[in-house]
This record gives sequence, C-alpha cells and structure tokens, in this order.
Amino acid sequence: MKVLLLKDVKSQGKQGEIIDVSDGYAVNFLIPKKLAVRANNAIMSEVRSKEEARLHKIETEKAEARVLAAKLESTIVKLHAASGSDDKLYGSITNKDVAETLEKDYGIVIDKRRITLNEPIRSYGTYTLDVKLYPEISGTIHLVVTK
Repeated sequence: MKVLLLKDVKSQGKQGEIIDVSDGYAVNFLIPKKLAVRANNAIMSEVRSKEEARLHKIETEKAEARVLAAKLESTIVKLHAASGSDDKLYGSITNKDVAETLEKDYGIVIDKRRITLNEPIRSYGTYTLDVKLYPEISGTIHLVVTK
C-alpha cells in the first residue's frame, strides 16, 4: 500500500515522502497513529505539484544568486578607516562593516555571515573577499580600504 508520511518515521522515510509499505503496517500502525495517510491520486498529484514548486523556487534562487555574483564581481567596495601613525587601523574591518557598506552604497543586501574574511583586515590596501550566495554558487567582493 502506498502512503504519504505526515511525520518522519524511523527506517521508513521523512515527512512528505510517498512510500510503499505492507497493508498491515499501514492499517494497524501508521494510519491510526497519524503518521501517514493512504496515498490516492489526489494526494499524489498534490505532492508532485509541491515538489515542482519547490524545484522551481530553487531554480529561481540559483538564478538570482548567479545574477548577484556577476553584479558583485564588477563592484568595488570602498571603506574609509582611521589609523594611527604607523598606518595600522584602529580595530579592524569586519564582515559586518563590508555588508553595511554594500547595503548603504550599492543597495545590495547580503547577510554578514555569508562574507568570508581569510584574516582580519587591519591595514590599508585592496582585498578580495569570498561570498557564499548559494550552496554551490560563490561570488567575490573587491574591497579597498583607504584613509
């Protein structure tokens, strides 16, 4: 019998999956405990449409991430920072500073946790930072720290 799992069932499957189980297991255990419902044509078509919608959403998010990566590639972020007499910055430039500057100057909103700093930025210069936009899509930010 085919059933749609309403909750995760150990050694059977996860919520939302349609699995094939024995009639007795479905009728005596899964259905009475509200762990599953019998999968009929209406339920199966609903599951298929939800899966298609989920895949479509993933594809649009990937496309948006690719566009954003291309936009970031051509963007040079300029940060002004104060320093002491030996050109060492007071404090350091963090990924939060970079994210705020991107939003303020370019209108690009990126979560600060997605920006990767290899080491703390404590001096003037040009830096290349990696940005994780989607699990398999990354971009780069060109950062210039000036006086």
